[in-house]
Amino acid sequence: MHRSAPHPSSRIDTLAVHAGDDPFRFLGAAAPPIFETSTFVFPSFSDAVAAFADEQEHCVYTRGRNPTVRVVEEKLAALEGAEACRLFGSGMAAISAAILSCVKAGDHIVAVDTAYGPARAFITGYLSRFGITATLVDGRDPAEWEAAVRPNTALFYLESPSSGVMKLQDVPAVTAIARRHGIATVIDNSYCTMLLQRPLELGVDLVVYSGSKYFGGHSDVLAGAVLGPAERLRRIGDAEYPLLGGIIGPFEAWLVGRGLRTLPVRLRQHQVSAAKVAEFLAGHGRVARVHYPGHPSHPQYELALRQMRGASGLLSFELDTRDLNQVSRFVDALRYFRLGVSWGGYESLVFVPVIGAMRRLPEAQWPNPGLVRIHVGLEDVADLIGDLDQALRAL
Repeated sequence: MHRSAPHPSSRIDTLAVHAGDDPFRFLGAAAPPIFETSTFVFPSFSDAVAAFADEQEHCVYTRGRNPTVRVVEEKLAALEGAEACRLFGSGMAAISAAILSCVKAGDHIVAVDTAYGPARAFITGYLSRFGITATLVDGRDPAEWEAAVRPNTALFYLESPSSGVMKLQDVPAVTAIARRHGIATVIDNSYCTMLLQRPLELGVDLVVYSGSKYFGGHSDVLAGAVLGPAERLRRIGDAEYPLLGGIIGPFEAWLVGRGLRTLPVRLRQHQVSAAKVAEFLAGHGRVARVHYPGHPSHPQYELALRQMRGASGLLSFELDTRDLNQVSRFVDALRYFRLGVSWGGYESLVFVPVIGAMRRLPEAQWPNPGLVRIHVGLEDVADLIGDLDQALRAL
């Protein structure tokens, strides 16, 4: 006997498990199948005509629409409280598509200066070939955004918190300024996910994600997503999505969907453990400063309480030394925190931003060599704190 999908729920844990995942949609399969196909065929001429009349709603070619991808897009939209979602092959594919959907030749963009490096390079460098200019702002004071507005400003690009020193923007205040001037807003919400921050409810037009982070959760997939109003996403589906070709494959989409079902459980554990690690670091004699919006020492802690529902597993801290030999000794002494550039997976990672600056910037422009970023994974937090303690003693 056929059973319908569960009654819709607004509770995030239930949405993560059930949204988009009606098992009777695919012959009762508890886990949605992977439609690993590039091409879809039609039983008749009239069916093909109907499909080609609206390729965003019908499967013609996986570069446009695929059933596996659609299931995950529906789940993400439900979790975000968005009308629509588009999955991409990487976070940068999603970011560049969202930005390009908002600007044209000759426009101006205002962006936070600590946004993800490739996004910043795209805004300030690549887009300049089309006469698009950009102003970078510290972003913590809404007045900076207002002061940076020009007659041709078309976009505010936010990332709150940013993934380096965890700077926040007052999202409702900044989006209110944008609306007054008729400026679109895009925010990278990868740090919080929609579980800890609801950008659309704070006035943002489009939300972008690196799905390689908490969505996937297992460090085994590249993915990105753009979410927002159906009308904006349909425009992206007509232009940037198929024409730039940054699509996601069915198997990668399936991995994201699998990760989303456990996202609330995993993120809660990341939060709990990261809060304990931040407290340990804040009290350690070899740590000069901790950057974590979930800790009272963060200068924007009150803002974090207002617009976020918690902090995730990513934080940074400054050692009490800028000596690269000592920093290297600390990193090499770590046992559970593996040296790697990404974050958001099950494992604990450490990265020193100066490493990325060494190949492209003169030494005078390097960030503080003692700035260390860690992602607190799902290991026992006592082991993680013990690891950090022994490595700090190695200094």
